[in-house]
Amino acid sequence: MAPFSGWGAVAATAILWLFWSLLIGALANQLPDRLLGGRDPCRADHPGAAPLRFYERWLGIRIWKPWIPDAGNALPGGIRKGSLARRDPRALQRLSLETRRAELVHWVLWPAWMVTTLWLPPSGVLINLIFATLFNLPCLLLQRYNRLRLGRTLSRALRSHHPNKRPSTGA
Repeated sequence: MAPFSGWGAVAATAILWLFWSLLIGALANQLPDRLLGGRDPCRADHPGAAPLRFYERWLGIRIWKPWIPDAGNALPGGIRKGSLARRDPRALQRLSLETRRAELVHWVLWPAWMVTTLWLPPSGVLINLIFATLFNLPCLLLQRYNRLRLGRTLSRALRSHHPNKRPSTGA
């Protein structure tokens, strides 16, 4: 028999999602930037990078992007992903790292639905799987799309700062 039933199961599930989201967000916020660097699958020169037009044409990301909330500044030290007030290379690189941080958060949040197998019937678990997918997949796609755009903007910014140098975006 499951440890929760009825409203207890609903409350336990809500608490799981809230607690897990806050915990993962807080932990990711503390990750040093150096752990978020490395080979980025969203760099234009990465063999697996999808071009911007894939996101725009096939996924229609520009249509639904405004509906996705930005919680980048919900925790101390975070920044909103939509803030491109400054277009200098340092600010763009920081924003690119923040999109990697956000992507990591959503990858780690997604499998939390599996914990609900401890107290929910299969239909409830399925609902949580659908919720986790609908909540995290668009955010993952959006972070990758934003990083591709940031990489392009960063390349232009670096060229304007150093016209004779070929930039290594790191984005």
